[in-house]
Amino acid sequence: MRVRLAPQAFPKTFRLLRRADFRRVYDEGQRRSAPLCTVFYKPNGLAETRLGITTPKAVGNAVARNRVRRRLREIFRRNRTSLARGWDVVLNPRSAVAEAPFEALEREVLRLFPRQSPPPIPPASATPPPSASEGQPKGR
Repeated sequence: MRVRLAPQAFPKTFRLLRRADFRRVYDEGQRRSAPLCTVFYKPNGLAETRLGITTPKAVGNAVARNRVRRRLREIFRRNRTSLARGWDVVLNPRSAVAEAPFEALEREVLRLFPRQSPPPIPPASATPPPSASEGQPKGR
């Protein structure tokens, strides 16, 4: 049974949930930084962009960290339809996020997101086309 989601919904399919997914973005992705947060991003080969948030203890106590995560999720949820598709994005907020006005935070986070969709990722089973030198006798 498929459920049609409202454009403003934020289901689990739009979230990074597994440690391996976060690790892949950190290790293989690109990074952009700004005074309020750092964004790591990597193409995911999917039709949607997925979001993960890691909030360090330097941001504050559990209440402050949860509030920061809610604010960042809300920015993503509100702007999801206008963002480039096909990325895994991890947000790393800095301690200044806790006091930043929502509008300033939204402007900065959106500026850090990738602006265009990544090139398509070829399937893993596809083999590259043979080069022109293959099939030619060697040494001639």
